[in-house]
Amino acid sequence: MEQAPGSEQGRPARVKITAGIEDDLLAIDGILNYTAASSIARFETRPVSVAERRDWFSQFCTTGPYRLVVARGGDQVLGYACSQRYRDLEAFRETVEVSIALDVSSRGQGVGTALYHALFDSLAVEPSVHVALAGIALPNDASVALHRKFGFTEVGTFREYAIKNGQYISSVWMQRVCHPAAPPGRQPVL
Repeated sequence: MEQAPGSEQGRPARVKITAGIEDDLLAIDGILNYTAASSIARFETRPVSVAERRDWFSQFCTTGPYRLVVARGGDQVLGYACSQRYRDLEAFRETVEVSIALDVSSRGQGVGTALYHALFDSLAVEPSVHVALAGIALPNDASVALHRKFGFTEVGTFREYAIKNGQYISSVWMQRVCHPAAPPGRQPVL
């Protein structure tokens, strides 16, 4: 899938969105480690090696609820978006947590929108995904706006629940109901 996120100066002319492959791990690891070191958007307090991220990567497939999509501009990985298990309990089997991360040079250029379009298009055909959740460390107006653009609504805020670099961090949690109809024979619990 190719997207043209914009034609303004400095923006990539073409972004190609594909399923993530193991060869992308080095670039993804670099994006995540840079973000963790330079912001509160990631809660890691030390760099994570590619070897340590292999377990994280192993959960993704090209079918099913757990997906990883990568944006490329030529040979460069510009960012990724993924859906992964929310919690390891049977009760949450139809809930995924989504996340997105972009290389600093690709932010504000439509790459995140292209990634989420690809991710949510692939999840739209997955009947096993009922709800998508996203936790966003605050402040992060760009991420909140991106999630709202894709139909996420705010469900609550964890206030000062994490600490990093001597700073308390709050996160807003947002959700998107992907398949609102109740399965046959069941009524939704409100």
